Amino acid sequence: LLSGRETLGSSNMEKDVSLKFHQQVFLISENLVTEDVAALKFLCTDLLHLSKLEGVKSAADIFKLLMAQEYLNAEDTFLLAELLYRIKCYSLLEKLGYTKEKVQECLHEKGRVSPYRQMLYELSENITNEMLKEIIFLLQNCLPKRWINLSALDLLILLEKQGLLTKDNVQILEDVFTNVSPYLLQTIKCYKKAKVLCCNIYSSPDVWTAAKLLKELGGLPSFWPTKMHKRRCVLLSCEHEGTAVDGFFCFNPRLNTGYFSALKPFFFSFLQTMTSYKMNGPHRGFCLIINNVNFSSCQRKGSCKDAEQLERVFTWLGLDVRTYTDLTSGDIRSLMQTWQHVQDHKDRNCFICCILSHGESGAIYGIDEKRVPIRALTSHFTAKHCPQLAAKPKLFFIQACQGNNVQRPVCVDTDGQTPALSSMQESVSLFESIPEEADFLLGMATVDGYVSFRHILEGTWYIQALCSKLQLLVPRGEDILSILTQVNEDVARRVSSSGTKKQMPQPAYTLRRKLIFPIPMAPPPS
Repeated sequence: LLSGRETLGSSNMEKDVSLKFHQQVFLISENLVTEDVAALKFLCTDLLHLSKLEGVKSAADIFKLLMAQEYLNAEDTFLLAELLYRIKCYSLLEKLGYTKEKVQECLHEKGRVSPYRQMLYELSENITNEMLKEIIFLLQNCLPKRWINLSALDLLILLEKQGLLTKDNVQILEDVFTNVSPYLLQTIKCYKKAKVLCCNIYSSPDVWTAAKLLKELGGLPSFWPTKMHKRRCVLLSCEHEGTAVDGFFCFNPRLNTGYFSALKPFFFSFLQTMTSYKMNGPHRGFCLIINNVNFSSCQRKGSCKDAEQLERVFTWLGLDVRTYTDLTSGDIRSLMQTWQHVQDHKDRNCFICCILSHGESGAIYGIDEKRVPIRALTSHFTAKHCPQLAAKPKLFFIQACQGNNVQRPVCVDTDGQTPALSSMQESVSLFESIPEEADFLLGMATVDGYVSFRHILEGTWYIQALCSKLQLLVPRGEDILSILTQVNEDVARRVSSSGTKKQMPQPAYTLRRKLIFPIPMAPPPS
C-alpha cells in the first residue's frame, strides 16, 4: 500500500512538472512575433526535416516538433533557451529559469545550433534591404522567377535547397558579398578559417599549422587564461619548448588530451565573437564633435571642457577626431551632408558624432537659434544614403536639453533655450529620432521634455560621466550598452547645488551586435 502511494505521488509530481513545462512553452510562444518564428525555423533547419518546418505557422508548432524529436522536454529546456538567446529574446529566458549569462556559459557544452547555421543567421541579421536587392539581382539566374519578394532567410534556404550552399561550400556567398559588402565577407572568411583550423587539429597533430591559422583569425580563444591572452601565447610546447611560431607558442596535443575537448568551446566562443561589430581594423573611424558655445542670447559656459574631454577619450579609443565650434543650423546640415559622402568611411569600423548645444524635444539648435531635428542628422548615415557605413555602428551622443525648464541654481546652467527663443513644438519620441534601419545608437543626455545640466566650470553631467565610464570600462571589455547603463546610474545619482534638480539620460538603439571598443595600449587620458 505504501509503495502504491509513493507511485501515485510520483505520478502526480510528474504531471505537475509536465503541466508547468507546457505552460512555460505556451507563454513563450505567445510572446514571439512572425519575424521570431521565421528565425526559429531557420535555426532549427539542421535539427528538423525541412518538409515539416514548411508547414509551421507559429512558434508553438516548432516547439511541438522539437518535443516530438525529443530535443525538448521538461527535464532539458536548454535548446529552447539557446534558440531564444540566438534571436535575442533575452527577456523570455527567465521563464525557463535562465539568464543571458547562464546560456552563454553553457553554449560550448550544450549548444545544438551549428556554427554554420549561426554564421548564416548572423549574415541575415546584417543584410539591409538595399543589400538584399543587390544580392537577388546578382543571383537572378540561380533563382526561380516566381521568387520576387524574398527575405534574407528565405534566400539562404532557397540556395541550400538548390545545393548551391552547404556547410562545406559557401563560395556563392563569398562571390556575392565580395561585390555587395566586403565587411560581411569577413564573417564568411572567419567561418571558413575557424572550420579549417578545427579540422586540421582533429585530423593531424600539426600544431604549427594550427598556430598560423589561429594568428590569421586575429585573436585567441577566449577560454585561455587572461595572463596568457595578454602575452599573446596559447600554451608552451613540450616538444619545442620556448620556440615561437609566428608569434604564438603552442603545445603538442598528443601530450594533453584536454586540448581536443578545448576545441569545441573555442569554436563556439569564436562564433560568439562574430556577434560583435568588427572593431579591429587599422582605422577605427571618424568622430565629429560639434561644440556650440556662443549663442546670440547666451554662452554655454563649460561646454569647451566637454569638447576637450571627448576629444581626448575618443582619440585614446583610436578614432580620428574632428572638432567644429559654433555652427549655425545651416552649417550643421551642410556638415552632415559633407560627411555623408566621405569615401574614407569604407575603410573605417564605425562613425561617431557628438553634439553639444541647446535643444528642445527631438531637436538641437545652431548658434543662430534655429532648430535642427535630430532625425535630420542621423538619416544622412543610413545604408541608403551612406553605403560606406552599411552594417557598421553609427553612434550619436547628444548633449542638449529636450525641454524648457529654465530654473538655474548657482554654478549650474541648463542646455535649454528660454521660452522666448523656443518654438512651441510637439513632443518627439526618442525612437522617432533614429532611422528605422539597423546599427544606430542615439545617446541622449536627458529624457524627452526635460533639461540637462551643465556646470559652468566642470562641464555637463552627461558628457563627463560618459567620458569617465568609457575610460573605466573599455579596459574591462564592456560593450557600449553596458557602459551607457553605468552612465545612467552615475548621472541619476547627481543632484544640483540647490538639491532640487536631477537628470536621467536615455539611450535608444537599433544595434544588432555588441559594440566593444578594443582595449587601447595607452593608459586612459585622465
